[in-house]
Amino acid sequence: MSELSLDAPMSGWVVSLDAVDDPVFSGRMMGEGAAIDPTSAEVRAPCDGQVISVHAAGHAVTLRADNGAEILIHVGLETVALGGAGFTRHVADGERVKRGAHLLSVDLDIVAHGSKSLLTPVLVTNAEDFVVTAPSLDRRIEAGAPLLSVLPRAVAKTAEPIGKGAVATLTVAVPLAHGLHARPAALTAAEAKRHAASLHLEFGGRRVNAKSPVAIMTLGVGHGQAVKIIAEGADAAAAATALAELIRHGLPSEPPLAPVAIAATPQSADIGGALRGVAAAPGLAIGPAYRLTTPEIVVAEAGRGGVAERAALSQARMTVRAKIAGQAGAGHAAQRQIAAAHLAFLDDEDLHAQADAAMAEGASAGAAWRGAIRAQVAALEATESPVFAQRADDLRDIERQVLLALTGESGPRPRIPDGAILIADDLGPGQLMELQGRPGGLAMAKGGPTSHVAILAAALNIPAVVALGPTLAAVSEGAGLIVDGEAGTVRVAPDAAEIEAAQTRLAIRRADEARALAEGGALARLADGLRIEVFANLGSTSEAAEAVACGAEGCGLLRTEFLFLDRTEAPDETEQYAAYQAVADALGDRPLIIRTLDVGGDKPAPYLDLPAEDNPALGLRGLRVSLARPALFADQLRAILRVRPAGKVRILLPMVASLAELRAARAAIEAERTALGRTETISVGVMIETPAAAMIADRLAAEADFLSIGTNDLTQYALAMDRGNPQVAAGVDALHPAVLRLIAETARAGSARERTVAVCGGLAAEPAAAAILVGLGVTELSAPPAALPALKAKLRSLTLADCQALAARAVECDGPAEVRALLREE
Repeated sequence: MSELSLDAPMSGWVVSLDAVDDPVFSGRMMGEGAAIDPTSAEVRAPCDGQVISVHAAGHAVTLRADNGAEILIHVGLETVALGGAGFTRHVADGERVKRGAHLLSVDLDIVAHGSKSLLTPVLVTNAEDFVVTAPSLDRRIEAGAPLLSVLPRAVAKTAEPIGKGAVATLTVAVPLAHGLHARPAALTAAEAKRHAASLHLEFGGRRVNAKSPVAIMTLGVGHGQAVKIIAEGADAAAAATALAELIRHGLPSEPPLAPVAIAATPQSADIGGALRGVAAAPGLAIGPAYRLTTPEIVVAEAGRGGVAERAALSQARMTVRAKIAGQAGAGHAAQRQIAAAHLAFLDDEDLHAQADAAMAEGASAGAAWRGAIRAQVAALEATESPVFAQRADDLRDIERQVLLALTGESGPRPRIPDGAILIADDLGPGQLMELQGRPGGLAMAKGGPTSHVAILAAALNIPAVVALGPTLAAVSEGAGLIVDGEAGTVRVAPDAAEIEAAQTRLAIRRADEARALAEGGALARLADGLRIEVFANLGSTSEAAEAVACGAEGCGLLRTEFLFLDRTEAPDETEQYAAYQAVADALGDRPLIIRTLDVGGDKPAPYLDLPAEDNPALGLRGLRVSLARPALFADQLRAILRVRPAGKVRILLPMVASLAELRAARAAIEAERTALGRTETISVGVMIETPAAAMIADRLAAEADFLSIGTNDLTQYALAMDRGNPQVAAGVDALHPAVLRLIAETARAGSARERTVAVCGGLAAEPAAAAILVGLGVTELSAPPAALPALKAKLRSLTLADCQALAARAVECDGPAEVRALLREE
């Protein structure tokens, strides 16, 4: 139990995990450590120990040191997608190795060209049991040189008791649309564990350990509800403040979900008909049923003694942790985030304490673990919130994996025939990730649309229907199924006509997608020849190439927040310039519109030390932040003005609500242009995101060079509905006639001044809505890259006269539902 020194497994440049461009690693969701930008092609053992696992793709290896520390070496970012290309393994699972032993060989050229980055995190994944320090960062290091120091917390604790002395309390409202569910609970607990003070959260008359993500979830804290933070110990004030700041500003924002009525019982018990459930992931799939069953795992009730059972449970958790860590390093963001949350559950303090207490009283490891999990499952289900109740599935998944490791029942991963429809009573996200083969669709008797399985299915483009009820159990293996992930139905044993109709729908959809993609490079014109520009919204440097491939005629909105969020300090001028120039280069000769920093509201940047606000959406956000931080604004403007060639870049100002703001921003731009010695003029536009801006669009158009309508914010401000509030989010529809009239007013004002009027909000990504927007006078649409081919295809089928007639009818409708019915009719 003494201090362990971990050697660098590769030569290169060692940096903090903060520099890793992946929140799973930089957020310490998988553990504490450092990262190496490698220059050597061999991965060596950092200490003596046992190989827990080498990932099937060869990109990651996990060791268990003799003092119990579990070390993950993850070569590169998103390298699992290489499928093993560029990696050669030299050790096997369970093998004993000495310090410096050859673990992997890496072809750096193959991996560098086929992955996001070569940056290699080296982590202690069970860091809750150890104090992990890096003696020195930002330096060159040779393989075999000391990299990290690992000291068991039991040794590191001082004799002075923690928990006595200072007490600090704070109350904070939770801004997340779905409250403190799995992933934010895991992040909150991870932050709490950084502090020596004891930390608790209090809500609804209950107090729970803030270092337990499962306990946090059982509180059922929803959107806008206030939770009390209680800290006690030497660093109580700092700990409470850090936790409050994380909850208030540091947790990732998430889209709201419209309320969904879950059909617990199918329409009919007739297996020859259609079963109705809840749409969970869009798309249409046709294929044979493949049933996945999850039998109850039998475990002994009585144990062999506390020491033996604790050792068995520790070994099982270690095995499962290694498997989940491999999944967390996989290529898809949703999969990484869910796996990271599962790692937090696996290491949950309260679960361990409950299991330890049961084993001390004579229970077996399996019975103790099952009892601890099921107590928390019951607590989650008692919250009566569908979001939190669906997270109980994650705990059941963790229960299953650990029990399988304990009993040794885990065998080969289930292999599903490609294209088959996976049917199950219930399914954990781990089971979906373990499958070999790719299902064509997913049908579940239980579950909900906000479950992690539903999120994974949508991310993987697998049509899914859940909550189909007990009748699904009567579907026979191999029966023909049609899964409609948009209608929320599963048709069982369809006849030839139904299959032909579904195949026709599927073929038409695929043909339309292929045709739209093939024609995406051509300029967008209406059927009568009128030119409509179709640009891309970009949120990172890497998206520019994708946009060009999808037919973008330029970038209508570069959200510069990607450079400012999820970090501890603002990027400097040089870093910003490099990023903007990279986007410009990727776009070739296409124009680039860069929106200046739009933070505040639902996009916090804690390092700016913005004041706490009762209503952030109406406070210091958008251009107001830039004008209040002139040095920050000046850095960004200089970086934008340096982009070459001259004239390629236009500047877009967010959240403009008055002429005074536009004039102040123009003055700042002119000052930096003069200071840089630039002689060319630069085009400056304003975002129309408030009713005020829409109603003075004529005055703004007189001084701005173009107008760009952000329909997301314009809609929430016009309707006085917070789009992050799930209680009203379903009503935040940009096709509301009031919003359409504001768009029409803006378009008229822009046309009178011969200004381009664009829509870069969410409405521009809806091909069906394009006709209305064009009919209202919009001449440019900017949408996410993937939406561009379908958007251009839709425009080519329209004429201006038809668009104007449709728009005239739309603004006279009573509400958005009537407008959408009008679109379906057309």
